[in-house]
Amino acid sequence: MSITDPTTGKTRFAIVPAAYVFLVRDGLHGTEVLLQLRRNTGYMDGRWAAAAAGHVEAGETAPEAAAREAAEEIGVSDLVLEFATAMQRTAHDLPIDERIDFFFVARSWLGDPRIVEPAKCADLGWWPLAALPEPLVPHEAQVLRGIRDGDLAPLTAFGF
Repeated sequence: MSITDPTTGKTRFAIVPAAYVFLVRDGLHGTEVLLQLRRNTGYMDGRWAAAAAGHVEAGETAPEAAAREAAEEIGVSDLVLEFATAMQRTAHDLPIDERIDFFFVARSWLGDPRIVEPAKCADLGWWPLAALPEPLVPHEAQVLRGIRDGDLAPLTAFGF
């Protein structure tokens, strides 16, 4: 999507912001992350992804969006969010919007994570960071590898 700057008349692309939450815990086989298997969303269906993620709405900060999405998608609240990375994402000449994705890790929350939107989520499960399921949403896999390896930069890029 593009917009025209009313001052200069130049066409610029619009950036779509999204927030992602990776719930993590200590498990029998090291650190585990909660992932959902996407279905019926029209984007990356059949792939494992963050248990909670979605667009940042007007008037909402990225952490507020992350907390809202966690409540809406997996029924948890009072998350203690740790900023993980901001990712600038593109798909070159494919007809998608330019993206800025805000990734958060939560190690503390209230409630037992569950599938709240069964039409969009085929499964929900804990996976060791050292043995992630396949297939994963590619840009999320990049972030998970950085979390696992401890070398995730505050600003990352995907698709360039």
